[in-house]
Amino acid sequence: MTDDELLLAPAHRLAAAVRDKEVSSRELLDGYLARIERLNPAINAVVTLDVERAQVGADAADAALARGDAVGPLHGLPITIKDAIEVEGIRATGGATELADHVPTADAAAVARLKAAGAVVFGKTNVPRWSGDFQTFNDLFGQTNNPWDVTRTTGGSSGGAAAAVAAGFTSFEVGTDIGGSVRIPSHCCGVFGLKPSFGVIPQRGYLDHVGGGTTDADINVFGPIARSASDLDLLLGVLAGPEPERAVAWHLDLPEADFTSLAGLRVGTWLDDPACPVDSEYCALLRAAADALADAGARVDDAHPPVTFGEQHSLFTRMILPAISPSLPDAVSDTMAGSHRAWLRAEEERAAVRARWAEWFTGYDLLLCPAMTIPAFPHDHAGDLPARRIVVNREERSLADTIQWLGLVGVVGLPAAVVPIGLVAGGAAGLPVGMQIVAPYLHDRRAVRAAELVDQVLGAYSRPPL
Repeated sequence: MTDDELLLAPAHRLAAAVRDKEVSSRELLDGYLARIERLNPAINAVVTLDVERAQVGADAADAALARGDAVGPLHGLPITIKDAIEVEGIRATGGATELADHVPTADAAAVARLKAAGAVVFGKTNVPRWSGDFQTFNDLFGQTNNPWDVTRTTGGSSGGAAAAVAAGFTSFEVGTDIGGSVRIPSHCCGVFGLKPSFGVIPQRGYLDHVGGGTTDADINVFGPIARSASDLDLLLGVLAGPEPERAVAWHLDLPEADFTSLAGLRVGTWLDDPACPVDSEYCALLRAAADALADAGARVDDAHPPVTFGEQHSLFTRMILPAISPSLPDAVSDTMAGSHRAWLRAEEERAAVRARWAEWFTGYDLLLCPAMTIPAFPHDHAGDLPARRIVVNREERSLADTIQWLGLVGVVGLPAAVVPIGLVAGGAAGLPVGMQIVAPYLHDRRAVRAAELVDQVLGAYSRPPL
């Protein structure tokens, strides 16, 4: 195995290689740093490094193995973390000039769990300002480019994270997702991502405004980004659990997936909708993926929960505005957030919609749907996000429409794994696209196990041409 092949291996294989002393933590760290030095200038995914402390941590991990100490499941794996998540002693900006010099004194709970499992954090990855865009650029660090085609976006807001995973700059990553911020860049960069059920992974330490990180945002979740579905399972096991202050009395026991093959699974598909049309070439790959599941023995129907696309998107819009209002300027945040009474009414509506989804899932194990309406698109930072335009199937539409399939799932708090399903035309080597695999609330392991099986059928992660 060449150095590049090693650095692009899935995290679970890297962890096994470290434990078996086939490679040292320090060798992995040095390899990632050399790869970042060589390739990151063109991609601009990694924006902050903490090399000296990481070297100490990697050497300590290797010494622990040499002594025969008990080690965690991520022992010695060097990783980067999205710059909107606090890591003790490493600058965390949230992509905002207001936090250009902010150095947290404590880890976000999720980061603490990764470190306790043995991971060594050595850097931070780029985000849009306050994670408020689905392209990744800001005034501090500039624009992050897609390793499949540097003229195109990585998606966002965890765009630096997904690009770093795709390009082999890190063992894995952790992002955040309120409107698709794990799933969009996973789709755009050809990697795996998991939006877990709401509340499964603590989100404290998330910086979406000055003074942020001490409370939870509605809809928002932390989720892993990796080069294999098996990594998602590994990382979910490390990250899932109640907030530290609740762990005194509460525990989380996610049900295991009760299947080992696709045969017999009841799968619904919602692959296109007149309210939000999907690029025809991408839609053809989605249908081919659904057909592949059917060929493997799954019972696949063109069926989805009894909600309309417009109804679901309207609910998402009304629920997300209060959640993101702290990151907006004071002059507009109160107006966009609306009243608490209006939110309570929307919460009652959401409860009714959740019940419809839950009832539908009594007859189906999974739902397949698009991640976006298009593959990674050319960089477009002009004006405000609502004013940007894109062409889908020869029809001009709002660029903001492209992410509506993400809100469909996020607003009801369901787990969704994104898996790469192939390449569409674009760039020199094609552009990757992904598919959402949605499971019932708290059945995160079902979504992840299905992603592993789809991975086996479709061939999954491919190395970007860069």
